[in-house]
Amino acid sequence: MSETIAEVIGKFDFQAIGEQNPKIKQIKGVISNSKPNPHKLFAAEGIWLLGMCEKFGTPVDSLILCPEHIRTPEAANLAEKIAARANELYTVSAKTFEKISERDRPDGLFALAQLPRHDIADFRPADDAVILILDGVEIPGNVGTMMRMADGAGVDAVFLCNRKARLTHPKLIKGSQGAVLSVPFFEFETVEACRAWLSENNVTVYLADTRAKLYYYDEPFGKKTALVMGSERYGISREWYGGEYEMIAIPMQGSCDSLNVGVAATVLAYEAVKKNKFLPQGLKPGGKEI
Repeated sequence: MSETIAEVIGKFDFQAIGEQNPKIKQIKGVISNSKPNPHKLFAAEGIWLLGMCEKFGTPVDSLILCPEHIRTPEAANLAEKIAARANELYTVSAKTFEKISERDRPDGLFALAQLPRHDIADFRPADDAVILILDGVEIPGNVGTMMRMADGAGVDAVFLCNRKARLTHPKLIKGSQGAVLSVPFFEFETVEACRAWLSENNVTVYLADTRAKLYYYDEPFGKKTALVMGSERYGISREWYGGEYEMIAIPMQGSCDSLNVGVAATVLAYEAVKKNKFLPQGLKPGGKEI
C-alpha cells in the first residue's frame, strides 16, 4: 500500500529546520564547492537521482524533504526507503527548499550522498578489459558525459590523472546520469603512478592524438586496453609520451581538426570494447583473419 508523505515523516525522527540551519549552509557549500568536503558528498535531488542512489546502495548522509512539494506515492515510497538508512533526517518549508533546489518544479526530495570509494588494489582487469583514462580533463560536464558513455559501452573502469574537474560538481553528477555511482573510477596522484600500474598489469596503452598515423579502426585491439584522453585545451600531458605507447587518431574529413573529447572517447571506447569483448578472437569485422 502506498503511503502519504505525512505517514512517512511520522515513522522517522525528522527535524524541521530553516534556511539558517547549518545543514542548509552545508548543502549550499557542497553545491558551490565553497566549504571543505572531505567525505566527497554530492547533492542528489529528485526522484530519479535518489532512485539511482537507492539502486546502488549509495551512502546517504542527509535526507531533506519538503512535504509541500511531494505530490506522488512514488516520491513518498522512495523517501521512506532513503529515510530508513540516511544518517540525518530533516523537513523544510517550500521557501527553504527552493533555496537549495535547482529545479523550476521541484519534487520535494533532496539528499547529500557520498560518492563511491574504490580501492585500486581490488581491481583485477580481465584480459579483455577496456579502461578509459582521463588526463587533465577540465570540464565537469565532459567528465560526467564520459562516465555515462563508459557505462553504456561496457568500459571496465575510468582512471583519472591530473584531475581538474571536481567529482562532486553538480554538472558532473548530472552529466553522468548516475554512472558515477555504477562505473568503478580510480584517481592517481601522478601519471607516473598510473603508468606503473598499467605496466604491472600488462595493459596495452593507446594515446588519442590527432598526429597519429594509425586510425582507430585499423587497430585490432583484442587485448587488455587503456585509452588515454587529454584535456580540452592542452591534450595529453607530456608524461605519457616517450615512444612506449601507440598513438591512434580519428580521421577528420572536414575543416575541423578534432572532436570534442567526450565524442572522441565514445568513438574509441566503443571500437575497443567491440573488438575486445564481442568479436571472435583473431577475427576482424567481416570475419577476415587478422
